[in-house]
Amino acid sequence: MTLLYKADPERGQAWQRLFQERAPDIAFRQWPDVGNLEEIRYLACWQPPEDLARRFPNLEVLFATSAGVDQFDLGLLPPELPVVRMLDPGIVAGMVEYATLMVLALHRQLPRYLDQQGARRWQEHALVTAQSRRVGVLGLGQIGQAVLERLATFGFALSGWSRSVHDLPGVHCHAGAEQLPAFLADCEILICLLPLTGETRGILDAHLFAALPRGASLINLGRGAQLVEADLLAALDGGQLSQAVLDVMEPEPPAAGHPFWQHPRIWLTPHVGAMTVPETAFGVLLDNIRRHQRGEPLSGLVDRQRGY
Repeated sequence: MTLLYKADPERGQAWQRLFQERAPDIAFRQWPDVGNLEEIRYLACWQPPEDLARRFPNLEVLFATSAGVDQFDLGLLPPELPVVRMLDPGIVAGMVEYATLMVLALHRQLPRYLDQQGARRWQEHALVTAQSRRVGVLGLGQIGQAVLERLATFGFALSGWSRSVHDLPGVHCHAGAEQLPAFLADCEILICLLPLTGETRGILDAHLFAALPRGASLINLGRGAQLVEADLLAALDGGQLSQAVLDVMEPEPPAAGHPFWQHPRIWLTPHVGAMTVPETAFGVLLDNIRRHQRGEPLSGLVDRQRGY
């Protein structure tokens, strides 16, 4: 039984050590040293190579090394091939840390105070209590729910939106397109944690920004293609939004002359909200391989119609 790994080579060394120590019955190979292609049953990758069916005639499962699979062109993959996204608890923990960090920074007006420091101006501003700060999360999957659970410990007024109906303790939940405007109207800080699909591409646009309270802030931890960049610039420059925190772009990295680099109301980070860590992800991957060997359902199996 052979697994081929095709992603970050440095982390690949850690993956190889873990397989040798904890699952020696599974042969581990790292791209491009693929060996006999007919022996490969599992592929774990960020981006699969082209023509999978021809190259790997006995491939049984494709594992993404990420929580999302929008980097895959699902239409080019063999229709019978199971595609599984990574449910690494380390990814969830990293996203919760990042979202909490940025919500607290925006809540406590850190952008304003940093501006004042640059201008050598010592001025205090009224403190808003967490109970009075309205924070909303777009996307109520595993990560969205974990973010809301952590934010609840600070006492924020929380709301959430997703395609399907959810009932989360302490969260005012909304569902479907008809409830999106009411959700947005209640968000002073909006966190996007949506997967990238045909429906969510370009969702962060002028229409959505106009539905937020004037002076709201945006944190995008979803995907860069969900943001209409020109609309964000217009919303920031016109005062509809006061701040944007962007951990994702399309493409990545942005060009050297991109206006986001130097915009005074944009904080830009290089897609570091979370990373797959072999030490925390290994158990999840191995459990899925064992599930497959026993003929049991796989955790994180992608619904190709939904795209996640």
